Amino acid sequence: MSGFIMRREITGFSNPTVKYLRSLREKKHRKREGVFLAEGLRLLTDARECGHVPQMLVMARGRDPHPLIEALESAVAEAGGEVIVTSPDILSKITGKDNPQSVAGVFAEFDTSLAGLDRSAANIWLVAQALRDPGNLGTMLRTGDAVGAGGLILIDDCADPFSVEAVRASMGAVFTQKIARAGWDEFLPWLRGEEGQLVAASLRDAVPYRGAPYAAPCFVMVGNESQGLPETYEMACDLRVTMPMRGRADSLNAAIAAAVLAYEVLDRLEG
Repeated sequence: MSGFIMRREITGFSNPTVKYLRSLREKKHRKREGVFLAEGLRLLTDARECGHVPQMLVMARGRDPHPLIEALESAVAEAGGEVIVTSPDILSKITGKDNPQSVAGVFAEFDTSLAGLDRSAANIWLVAQALRDPGNLGTMLRTGDAVGAGGLILIDDCADPFSVEAVRASMGAVFTQKIARAGWDEFLPWLRGEEGQLVAASLRDAVPYRGAPYAAPCFVMVGNESQGLPETYEMACDLRVTMPMRGRADSLNAAIAAAVLAYEVLDRLEG
């Protein structure tokens, strides 16, 4: 079937399409075009199985045949997208990795409005405030997928969930999790408009995180990696919980804290 698919070959680094694809590593260009770049056969296969087909599929020349690559090619062709074949060196230039995987794709960005969320779709939602590290953001998406969360809500000035680094760190969860972006002044009224318990890891009037009275839908919130949550945000929470620190560190990594707390919430709500 793949033999009937039209492929365009690119051989030069100065090709306009290569320049366009490289530009998607920068937020301003992603925002202008409304698309983002993802790489790797497993990640693109996860996307296809979740109903997300790339507008453009870029493949390295000389790769071994694989039925999943053929399935991707077919899906892109059927959707009216473009299939491009190029050298591994050019693909490396596009993705910014010395050893790129054999395929990359360009996807349309998703709706990231709060209005696009159905809070009743899951017992747990993750919330991050001013999270700056794209690796942490991707890890939170991956955690959300693991615990069956509805998605990740990004509050205030967070890292871009559609950056190459965040998408890579999500291990495909960027396609399985809903993503919303909002300011605190928009998020809090939205949350209070219907049922929803807001929980934060905190040291202010907090109870032990194990066995705390969690309620669904539970919105688990973590703050900025270095500063944590603002006090006013913490005090607006329905529940503040604390995790024991038995060593010299006074806090966990934000994404790790979200994971530990999410699994405890899951255990309490579904145990």
